[in-house]
Amino acid sequence: MANPFNTLGKYYNNEIICKRNGAVVTITINAPQRMNTMSGNVNQGVVQALQMAADDASVLVVVFTGAGDKSFSAGGNLQGGAASAGMRQAGGEGRPPPTVTAAVSNLRSMMSSSQLLRNSHFVSIAAVNGACAGAGLSWACACDLRIGAENVLFRAGFLTAGLSGDFGGTWLLPRIVGPAKAREMYLMNEKIRGEEAKLIGLVSKVLPFRGDAFQREVQVLAQSIAQAAPLALKRIKANFIDADRLSFAEHLDVEAERHTKSGFHVDASEAGLAFMKKRKPVFQGLKERESWEASKL
Repeated sequence: MANPFNTLGKYYNNEIICKRNGAVVTITINAPQRMNTMSGNVNQGVVQALQMAADDASVLVVVFTGAGDKSFSAGGNLQGGAASAGMRQAGGEGRPPPTVTAAVSNLRSMMSSSQLLRNSHFVSIAAVNGACAGAGLSWACACDLRIGAENVLFRAGFLTAGLSGDFGGTWLLPRIVGPAKAREMYLMNEKIRGEEAKLIGLVSKVLPFRGDAFQREVQVLAQSIAQAAPLALKRIKANFIDADRLSFAEHLDVEAERHTKSGFHVDASEAGLAFMKKRKPVFQGLKERESWEASKL
């Protein structure tokens, strides 16, 4: 039986490539000839792939990247003078929809990709291989981790295009680099390269870009994270999601509950034993059809 992730791209003119390797799904924007900018196929394919990953409890890590060696994603394709990718798609490529309301609705639907990256149970990693601008920057910021290649270049870019920004960048970026730096990047259209990106916390690592070496190293990281205790991994992500909406006292309540329940699960004992015996742990996670009482752990 074909893996649905591995065959998804054919429905979107192969402008996205989706591959699964164990608990890791890699989503690649496959439009290097136009700097992996957005299109109807790209946006719809990314949303579909992310929703599939969100619906599959066995997916623990999603790697999000762009094809080629020049760009992660340069954001919306502004050729033809259309104001944004979202405004074009409802009426077909190059044709704005008939009303602003329809355009807003269409764009908001596409922007659910940022929501899925940030709020789903899986850990999301942006493998930023080159230019990352506009909504591409927003996508990268929606991920839990950002790993940059040595040729990485971040730029908001909205202001020079006469746009105010979409895909959640103005909410996400201040939480990563701080409000002052985020405003600089949007209002002064600053270019941020590798070492500065690492210095301000925009990327966790800057890796050499040699052929496919960068993507291989990102995959090593992804597989390493995916080998962690799955229940603990998902609950750490859930803690960070809740931190955006809860007061400190409320967050302490849910953190204490998750931590205690994780400790009662067999995987916590297995992690301790494996550490003491210097062996690789064998985790059970939560079975898909387990009893209701066991699921409470």
